[in-house]
Amino acid sequence: MNLQTPIQIVIVDDHAMLRKGLAVFLMSYPDLQLVGEASNGKEALTLCEEKRPAVILMDLLMPIMDGITATRLIHESFPDIKIIALTSFGEERLIKGVLEAGAISYLFKKVSADDLAKAIRAAQQGIATYAPEVTDILVQSIQKPKPLFESLTPREREVMMLMVKGMGNNEIAEQLIIELSTAKSHVGSILSKLSVTSRNEVIAMVLEERFNLGDYYVK
Repeated sequence: MNLQTPIQIVIVDDHAMLRKGLAVFLMSYPDLQLVGEASNGKEALTLCEEKRPAVILMDLLMPIMDGITATRLIHESFPDIKIIALTSFGEERLIKGVLEAGAISYLFKKVSADDLAKAIRAAQQGIATYAPEVTDILVQSIQKPKPLFESLTPREREVMMLMVKGMGNNEIAEQLIIELSTAKSHVGSILSKLSVTSRNEVIAMVLEERFNLGDYYVK
């Protein structure tokens, strides 16, 4: 018998029918539990105070308070709450904005139920999940190396590309056929050289600097 405490989730979206659909989806997974719904970011802040959920499914374009603003305020007040951007839009400014605000993952509403469930479980563990289209936007939108990234070694650039693809340290080690400790060292060096503390900040910088990671990706 599985006595694991369900992952408590709040849905934030201004479309009632979508919230209902997500609620039904959550009911089909015994390890996921809906504890609240909000129609805008302001209501989401109140729910965070009351419910302290583990994960929030956050729409981005909403009245009263948008998802990016809400994500930033929630992340500042409740840094342990993991926020998954769940939207229909893939504009670069939205991706960059919500990742900088503190969201751990970025998915589109067309995501399958099983993939969304996996992303929720991953988010609770601090692991990011990005829709394939988001990775494509990160790679295709960039032009040429910028001075900010010149301090990175070729291997660190390879590692950064895999970070952008949402890979964790174990996956990076397997992809590059290196020791896990070496992968961790490379990731730590990248964060240190770029003066950031999280992978999402690295991705936001990639969007900001439009760095051509594709030149360094090891197939």
